[in-house]
This record gives sequence, C-alpha cells and structure tokens, in this order.
Amino acid sequence: MLRFKKIAVKIGSNVLTRKDGTLDITRMSALVDQVADLHKQGVEVVLISSGAVASGRSEIKVSKKLDAVSARQLYSAVGQAKLINRYYELFREHRISCGQVLTTKENFGSRTHYLNQKHCMEVMLENKVIPIVNENDTISVTELMFTDNDELSGLIAAMMGMDALIILSNIDGIYNGNPSEPGTHVIREIEAGKQDLSEYVQVTKSQFGRGGMLTKSVIAQKVADEGITVLIANGKKDNILPELLAKDSKTICTRFIPAEKPVSSVKKWIAHSEGFAKGEVHVNKGAEEALLLPKASSVLLVGVIKIVGNFEKDDIVKIMNEEGMQIGVGCAGYSSREASKLIGKRDQKPLIHYDYLYLD
Repeated sequence: MLRFKKIAVKIGSNVLTRKDGTLDITRMSALVDQVADLHKQGVEVVLISSGAVASGRSEIKVSKKLDAVSARQLYSAVGQAKLINRYYELFREHRISCGQVLTTKENFGSRTHYLNQKHCMEVMLENKVIPIVNENDTISVTELMFTDNDELSGLIAAMMGMDALIILSNIDGIYNGNPSEPGTHVIREIEAGKQDLSEYVQVTKSQFGRGGMLTKSVIAQKVADEGITVLIANGKKDNILPELLAKDSKTICTRFIPAEKPVSSVKKWIAHSEGFAKGEVHVNKGAEEALLLPKASSVLLVGVIKIVGNFEKDDIVKIMNEEGMQIGVGCAGYSSREASKLIGKRDQKPLIHYDYLYLD
C-alpha cells in the first residue's frame, strides 16, 4: 500500500550528472523505471528535472569564453533537447508518454498564466502523460530566474495540490551538522512551523545546480505549512521512490510534517508569489495585531498608514508592519492610486481580503 497518490518529484542536477558533468544515464534510467512502476500503480507523478545546463555543458566545446548569461542560454538550449529526448526514449520503453513543460518565474506572477499552466498539466495527467517540468533557462536570466528548481518544485507541488513533494538530492537529507564530520546524523522529522534550521544547514551550493540545502529547507517548510508532506532524500539510492512511498517506510530521509489546517489553492498561489510583489502596504500596530489573531481578518484601509510602490488591482503586494518588517503577502483589491486616497478611512471594502491574504 502506498502512502501518497499524487506526488511531485524534483530531481537535482547532482543526481542526474556524473562528476565530469555528463548525464548519468544509468541513474536516470533507474529513476524512470521507478516512476514508471508508480505510474502503473495509479500514482500521479509530475517530474521537475534539473540537468539541462549540465547536460549542454558536456555536449558543447565553445571557442571563446562566454559570460554567465550567454553560457547558461547556450548550454540549456542544447541540454534541454538532449535531456527531454532521453526521458522520452526511457519512458517509451515502458509504453508511457511524457511531455515537456518549460516555464519561467513570470508565469507564476499572473493568476491567468498560473491557471493556464495548471490546466495544461491537469490535462496531461488525465491522459496518463507524465509532465516533465523545467525552467526555461534560455530566457530566464538574472531577476527573472527562480532561485533554483527547488523553488520551482515547491510552486508546482502547491499548484497541482500534491499529497507530497519529494526532493531528490545526493545526500540522505538535512543533517544536524556537517555531513562529512563524525557523529552527525540526518534529522528525520521537522514539525510544521517556523523552525530555524540555519544553524544546521550547510550554505554551500551544489556542484552543477544553483541551489543548496538551505534553499531546500526554506522551500520545504513553506510547502509543508500549506499542508503538503515534503521528503528530502538521496536520489542516488536504489529504489528510493517506492521505498519512500511505502506505508511502513524506514528509508533514511528528512520529512517535513504538513500543517493540519488546509490552505486554499488561491492562498497557495499567493504564498509563493512574494517575489512578484509590485508594492507594499504598511499597517499600524492595531491592524497587525488583528491580522495575527486566530480569527480571520482582512487588511482594512482604516489600519493602513502608508502605500509604497505603484500597483494595480489584483497585483501582489507585501504587507509590512510599523517597523518595516514583512508580515505577509496578498492580492490588492485596489490600485495604489485608489488606495492612497482612502488611507485611514472606515467602511470601505478591504484593501486585501482574507481569502487573498497569506501571513508569513
């Protein structure tokens, strides 16, 4: 019996590549075999796969030194074709269809684009096609980039309402110290909430990817707070996915326990939309205290003391307290121009309705 029926699986660059940067076809084939087996058991799987840039880097020898942006665009353009072709051939051996979904950070900032992506993957899953998602690195540069595919996997898991997000790395999970030092061990479970893991987590980035364990832990906590189980495990271990999904699993990994209170799909989108904020709404102490109460509260104009930035109705904005600390993020019910005229006034519709508000 399997624990989850809908999973997002993020496969990191260090899982899919050898030390020299070439694709590890043996490991890739083994993971496809595992996904295919789960697929045949009725599990809905969305893959978020890194490896395009590393794959392209091993394929091309450039004649002159490229700047970082040019190199990323070139290697990803060649590498993504190579990567998806390999997935296509491997899944075809199991008589399973897969499809490529390339996305950018901007596609998550608009609710319309967000829902279009969601619908595309829902149609794929309904027709037994496995979506393979990656960032479109050919056009995603500088501020338009995701932090890494860990961030993208969190967005996908929330968007698709998954039971679990499985992040496959090249180590067993989050350790309580430096994994290379004796006496350290994997933290097996992390409770929902704002537990600070920075004292444990190594800040070094992976060899071929952009991320590291600190990014993974931040994303994992946010996704778990939205009611989705997150597992960080070693993707180089044999049969790792079926073992993680087994009901009596004893596989070493770090499990982020999901919050019990369900979060709506709109709030999940807003929770991950902080990077798309177009402005700030500063509230007074009374409004801050009201928002933090267990009872649902909206951001009312009577409690607003300042509007920063230019935004339109339905744009994402940050919610700040009197000290300038962020306390949440939400979807604006007014433009900044309209809201500025109504600051401090009573009996107005909320600037940010509770249904479109996510507190940090």
